[in-house]
Amino acid sequence: MNPVGAVPLRQALQREDVAEIRRIVSATGFFTAEELDIAEELPRERLVRGAASGYEFLLAGEPGALIGYSCYGHIAGTRSSWDLYWIAVDPEVQGQGLGRRLLRETEAEVRAGGGSAIYVETSSRDQYAATRSFYEHNGYRLVARLTDFYAPGDAKCIYRRDLA
Repeated sequence: MNPVGAVPLRQALQREDVAEIRRIVSATGFFTAEELDIAEELPRERLVRGAASGYEFLLAGEPGALIGYSCYGHIAGTRSSWDLYWIAVDPEVQGQGLGRRLLRETEAEVRAGGGSAIYVETSSRDQYAATRSFYEHNGYRLVARLTDFYAPGDAKCIYRRDLA
């Protein structure tokens, strides 16, 4: 079996995971300092407020030794729509199926929580072409493109996957 396929997945967030999440997101080289702060803020919020934070996590690896994670949550004011806020895999193990595994397990958790659709947003910049392709190859379809959303020439691409 692929060693990445044997990595344990867990939902229980630990304090040590906060720094690991920032490390993983930073290592991708995709995100601004502000976005790195947001990636770190969400697990902190979950640790302080618990389920009331609205943020759920699926973590790949042991506390203090993560290699990937997803952050997702029910969209307030909707019956059964959920957001996938973050999914990131350490660049050292990208391309080995962990991203797909995290995505499928996240979808299963959303289904178990009563979700019927999951939304994800990403940038239209060329740097994110592989990210958009990842979602498209995993059954997500582009449902909206908001021009100049992040910056001039950088649209927000919103993808959706029906989970029924």
